[in-house]
Amino acid sequence: MSGGAAIYRTSIGHVRRTPLRNAFTYCSYSWYVDVDALPVLPRWIAPLAGFSAADHLGDPAGSLRGNVERYLATQDITLDGGRITMLASARVFGHVFNPLSLFWCHGPGGELRCVVAEVHNTYGERHCYLLHTDSAGRATVPKAFYVSPFNDVDGRYRMKLPEPGERLAVSIVLEREGQQPFVATMDGVRREATVPNILAAALAVPLAPLRVAAQIRWQGIKLWARRLPVIKRPHHPSQEAVQ
Repeated sequence: MSGGAAIYRTSIGHVRRTPLRNAFTYCSYSWYVDVDALPVLPRWIAPLAGFSAADHLGDPAGSLRGNVERYLATQDITLDGGRITMLASARVFGHVFNPLSLFWCHGPGGELRCVVAEVHNTYGERHCYLLHTDSAGRATVPKAFYVSPFNDVDGRYRMKLPEPGERLAVSIVLEREGQQPFVATMDGVRREATVPNILAAALAVPLAPLRVAAQIRWQGIKLWARRLPVIKRPHHPSQEAVQ
């Protein structure tokens, strides 16, 4: 391995409070890496963790750092060579699905300048939220992206995205008209990205990207069966430098 990469074995919870109540929790795992020092796995386990710029914002033929920096440039932010760390799922046997990827963007002195929250939906679209978090990792931002067929794009997200240490604790709360109709959380414990820990995570959650996508769709089928109204997906214009 390289770059001090880590794996977080995660518990992910979704709670929908209105107009129908629905809650579920599932287990997965995420990688935490420096985009300039991506893990290099032994050949025999390399299919368990692949990292590609094509799975994230920007030019598929570019680099993760270059693509993040190009997006930040559209927001008049420069990092001056500072570190960028990423929390995301890796490719497993060629498959990947990241409902949420997070990039913590630092200045050359190590100070956090911003966080990029990249959201993917199951329709193959992506959207990046630029966040200036406080000392506890908190920020709010208007919702601007259609994720669920049962939720429109009204409201604001209240996010808590502290850069992970020994523990990972991320939360996203949708706020609308004094209510919180949807809450998502992701919690986990850090493990070094050693071969035994990589194998343990892959065995605990086989084909994790496919399982996550299937679980999301299954919950959607259950909500549709309960006759929760489907909201038409609006056109989502591509963001500059995001694609």
